[in-house]
Amino acid sequence: MSLGYDIALRAMKTVGPGMKETHNLVGTMGGSAAAGCVASLSAQQMRSLLDYAAQQAGAGIGAWRRDTDHVEKAFLFGAMGARNGVNAALVVHQGWSGVNDVLSGPSNFVESYNAKADPAGMIDQLGVVYGVMLTTLKKWTTGGPIQAPLDALENLQKRQPFQADQVEKVVVRTATSAAYTVNNRDMPDICLQHLVAVMLLDKTVSFHAAHDNARMQDPAVLRQRAKVQLVPDEELEKLIPVRVAIVEVTLSDGTHLTERVEHVRGTPENPMTQSEVIAKARELMTGVLGAATCSKLIERVLALDNVKDIRELRPLLRGPDHAKRSSVLNVALNQQG
Repeated sequence: MSLGYDIALRAMKTVGPGMKETHNLVGTMGGSAAAGCVASLSAQQMRSLLDYAAQQAGAGIGAWRRDTDHVEKAFLFGAMGARNGVNAALVVHQGWSGVNDVLSGPSNFVESYNAKADPAGMIDQLGVVYGVMLTTLKKWTTGGPIQAPLDALENLQKRQPFQADQVEKVVVRTATSAAYTVNNRDMPDICLQHLVAVMLLDKTVSFHAAHDNARMQDPAVLRQRAKVQLVPDEELEKLIPVRVAIVEVTLSDGTHLTERVEHVRGTPENPMTQSEVIAKARELMTGVLGAATCSKLIERVLALDNVKDIRELRPLLRGPDHAKRSSVLNVALNQQG
């Protein structure tokens, strides 16, 4: 995993500036490196692996944004890179040959997308700077541009607690491109106005709340949502890719509260604590794995250095219904036999 992050990060910095869409680049290059490591490929095989990774890394056009269910986004951001990476490792493992060095020579990977880039960027500080330590872990299970506004509201609540019915108006300022992404969307987890309303009522935004379509029609939520104004800000756009947000809350007694979030919680500049990471993991996994198994999995992951065989984790990735489903399947197969 660490190697995957290292190669993904360097591919993004070296080749990414020449590509309009980079989500598949990151996933495919990182996934291929990780898969090649797991497959114990030789140095020569790794050369071919990079070739097959590069041939797949250019795909991924921005049309996924038009899929309102975000299924295509999930494929492109996660599954596609994993599939491509495993595929690259498997074909090389089976003996397929490839170009000896896809990073240099005629029509190489780097110059095909970013002619001004130095291919040496692919190994810049490799083994010194670890990409996995520079990644962002979302605190909130929402669209990226909504992270900072929720952080701001949480900070304001901690500084001066208030109730939803005390709020007269909420003004949220974000970068113009961020506002475009989350402005009054049909999906709850990427609709800023809706989630700000939920935050006012619940004082938090859980995974369930962020994915509860029915609640978008809840009269209580709609009353709060009517108070929320999203303002695209060109000055904040200049700070992209850092997503800065400013939230202004006006209370019914005239009190004016303002919070500016420079670095979202979960970024390297403002990392989550271990307890916050555990709380998020527990919220996401308990409903699937059950409380007991979830606790055991968290415990093992936190002591991963002591796990001698990664396959020891496999039983902890199965929910309580796994045995029941397996039993039903076995009965069905026996009846067919």
